[in-house]
Amino acid sequence: MDVVRVLLAILLPPLGVFLQVGLGLQFWLNILLTLLGYIPGIIHAVWVIARR
Repeated sequence: MDVVRVLLAILLPPLGVFLQVGLGLQFWLNILLTLLGYIPGIIHAVWVIARR
């Protein structure tokens, strides 16, 4: 399941984070990072998925 989450995190970073942690602080932070730049959103999403 982590492989699917990482692939979703690369395509749509907030979706990968949402599947991992739900509608919490990390999700909203990832949306902000993705809006500021796609690459920071991907890095944050993969970090959140790998951390848990």
